[in-house]
Amino acid sequence: MSIYDFSVKTQEGKEVSLADYKGKVLIIVNTATCCGFTPQYDELQDLYDEHQKDGLEILDFPCNQFGNQAPGDDEEIHSFCTGRYGITFPQFSKVDVNGENAIPLYKYLTANTTFNGFGKGVKAVSMNTVAKAMDKDYKNNGNIKWNFTKIIIDKKGNIAGRFEPTESMDDLKKKVEELL
Repeated sequence: MSIYDFSVKTQEGKEVSLADYKGKVLIIVNTATCCGFTPQYDELQDLYDEHQKDGLEILDFPCNQFGNQAPGDDEEIHSFCTGRYGITFPQFSKVDVNGENAIPLYKYLTANTTFNGFGKGVKAVSMNTVAKAMDKDYKNNGNIKWNFTKIIIDKKGNIAGRFEPTESMDDLKKKVEELL
C-alpha cells in the first residue's frame, strides 16, 4: 500500500486520487481555524509560494477533533483561510484524523508514523499535558496529537517525516528542500 492508493474529498465533495500528486513532495497537515497554531498558515503559505514551482504541494485537512477548534463547514473554513491568511494550496473537506471515523488516509499515516515528542520549551510542556489528558498512552502510538501536525511525503510517495505543531518551521523547510 502507498499514499497513492488513497482518495480524498475536496471541499466541494469530489473524490481526488492522491496519485494525482505523484512526483511531488507533499506536506499533509491537519488544521484548525481557532487554534494557537493557526498562524502557521502564514508560514505554510510562504513555503508554498517559495517551492510550489519546484514540486511542493501542501494538502490541508481541517479537523475539529482537538478542542473543537475548527468550527464551521468547509465553505466557512475555506473563506476564513483564504481571507485571513491568503492560502492558495489545496484545502480538503473537514475530516477526522484519529479514531474509528478517521479517513483511510489518516489511518494509514498514523499507523506508519511515530510520535517523537513535542520538543522542549513552554509550548512543548503544555502540549505534553494536553496530549496526556486526551490519551494516557500518547507517547507510544502514532495518533495525531493536535492541530497542525505535518506529515511529509517524498516524490516517490514514501513517508519522509513527521513534524509536530511545536516543531520549528525552519526544520520543516529544511526537510522539504532536502526532498525537492
